[in-house]
Amino acid sequence: MFVRSDDKITTRQASLFLTNTILGAGILTLPRDVVETVKTPDAWISVVLGGIIVMLAIVVMVKLSQQFPGKTFYQYSKRIVGTYPGGFLSSLLIIYFLISAGFQNRALAEIAVFFLLEGTPIWAIIIPFIWLGAYLVFGGINPIARVYQIIFPISFLILILCYVLSVRFFDINHLRPVLSEGFIPVIRGLRSTILVFTGCEVVMIITAFMQHPEHALKAMLTGIGIPLALYTLTVVMAIGGLSIDSVITSTWPTIDLVRSFEISGYFFERFEFPLLVIWMMQMYCIFSSYFFNASLGISQVFKLKLVPVIFGLMPLIFIFAMIPRRINDLFAIGDIIGIMGGFLFILMPILLLTVLMIRKKGLKQDV
Repeated sequence: MFVRSDDKITTRQASLFLTNTILGAGILTLPRDVVETVKTPDAWISVVLGGIIVMLAIVVMVKLSQQFPGKTFYQYSKRIVGTYPGGFLSSLLIIYFLISAGFQNRALAEIAVFFLLEGTPIWAIIIPFIWLGAYLVFGGINPIARVYQIIFPISFLILILCYVLSVRFFDINHLRPVLSEGFIPVIRGLRSTILVFTGCEVVMIITAFMQHPEHALKAMLTGIGIPLALYTLTVVMAIGGLSIDSVITSTWPTIDLVRSFEISGYFFERFEFPLLVIWMMQMYCIFSSYFFNASLGISQVFKLKLVPVIFGLMPLIFIFAMIPRRINDLFAIGDIIGIMGGFLFILMPILLLTVLMIRKKGLKQDV
């Protein structure tokens, strides 16, 4: 399946597509992950530096994709390195998207069972969301982007409202002293922070769907800038509101931060429940994005129709989602996905762009 001429997204939709693909369960667990590694209040600096590194990787991905207008990574990788090596790299990306789709669905189910639907079987939550994701993916990238335009503003407003209400418990002294142990702990924290930006690989796919691909760089940097700002704010608020010792011992530090206050006499007295409900929608967006990219990849690499591919992937995603037995197993798989993502959005684009520059004259002659 090639990119349909009528299935295009605007520059703003492309930005939100990237934002919604990255901004997920990491908002609930990042403070613990990065503080546990850094072990100082400077964890937020690691987040900023990690985001800058990912931005540089996105610049490479955009420049690479712009060399092949209207073509996704699955299509132009074969032109750069050949049919079989390109097919192998595409297969790696497809496997990554499939595993990530299962991971996100399972993480969504775990949060729902732990906080909202205690006692509900995991499979009873996973299966409906797989069907909902398939329903959205059937429509193509434009309906997915339009759903993102509805969900993200709601998620953003609820999250910011929670942080504003938690300001009363914020203690700036929890963030001091700055760089008391130098830059070494900050550098150690880069691994945790870079991994939370996994999902930005979709840049190499969605650029082909943009109405104005010449604006792709601006769109993608905006799309990564929003999660970077929110992740940094989350780490700052979690450390300032809970202290680094409390953050390290918490499984879901962001939820614990929101639980630390309540507003008596209002429709919502405790805000962790609306935040969790809304954030489950946000995680559904991530799952749908991975589902779409995996389906599109198999369709384009193996020249298959998209609809049968979507149906065929549903049981496979269910299997991936059910593999973790406990929450610790889920977190371990998340670390593996992060390492895979680091290779896919940092090393692979650089490799392909280098080969493209070497073979540029030959490629121009082929065109």
